[in-house]
Amino acid sequence: MVSGLLPDDTRMSQVSLDVADLAAMTGFYTDVLLLEQLTEGRDTVSLGRNGRELVRLRHRPDLPKGERRSAGLFHTALLHPDPRALARVVASVGLKAGQLYTGSGDHLVSQAFYLDDPEGNGVELYVDRPREQWKWVGQQVVMDTLWLDPNAFLTEHLTDADRDFLATAPDRRAEPGGGAEVGHVHLKVGNTDLAREFYVRGLGFEVTAELPGALFVSAGGYHHHLAMNTWRTAGVGLRAPALGLGQVDIEVPGVAEVLAADERLRAQGVATRLEGDGDAAVLAVADPWGNQVRLATAA
Repeated sequence: MVSGLLPDDTRMSQVSLDVADLAAMTGFYTDVLLLEQLTEGRDTVSLGRNGRELVRLRHRPDLPKGERRSAGLFHTALLHPDPRALARVVASVGLKAGQLYTGSGDHLVSQAFYLDDPEGNGVELYVDRPREQWKWVGQQVVMDTLWLDPNAFLTEHLTDADRDFLATAPDRRAEPGGGAEVGHVHLKVGNTDLAREFYVRGLGFEVTAELPGALFVSAGGYHHHLAMNTWRTAGVGLRAPALGLGQVDIEVPGVAEVLAADERLRAQGVATRLEGDGDAAVLAVADPWGNQVRLATAA
């Protein structure tokens, strides 16, 4: 019998972006968001923290700029381990690229700050509140968007040493302690009912929240690993090839979970591509709007 759910220890892995200016985008993710450059190929750069790849940039100058009203990436959300680690990165944004900052919000389960990268890809920088502080009504987590004062947040969580370091260190990526990971990814889609069919009944996530025009899903009781909204894209169809989102990677612990997701999706008539052997497996699939998703066993 095929399980209908992804395992509790499912996690987001990385996001690939197709970019026009590889050097400028690499500089932004390293100098502003303080990620480390892990590898560099002829047309790709991988970035991350503590050896874990979080963002992969692929040089695709042949692609046109994506349309605002098109399916694709709403934002990549980088989860930080504690408020101080988040405050250091938010302060770096203020010092180096304040013009790209777009806002902040207290979501009850988390505190978040938003910006766009130089090519318009959304980024969320956030920290979770402890799980015991999250409130649930039935199977849905309570979230909201309340005012979060960025200056008050920085004042509360930055130390004098942090301020001196950010202002004077020649390489601010080497800041002490803390890491980051892709906590969740938020996508633009054309229809949330169709998104539920694909991401819940097919891929195997559970619904954790619903808002007008938006669906939030997760595995293992997290507030959300993926969100899909139609706020600017209601009714859109298949996205055209363009700069922006290349691929979303999701990690599961074993081959059985990949095979089960493949079987669920094929039962819906979704075309999939499955590769692997007895120890590892990779499932590549496109959602109904052409957003590329890859489910793979943990490295």
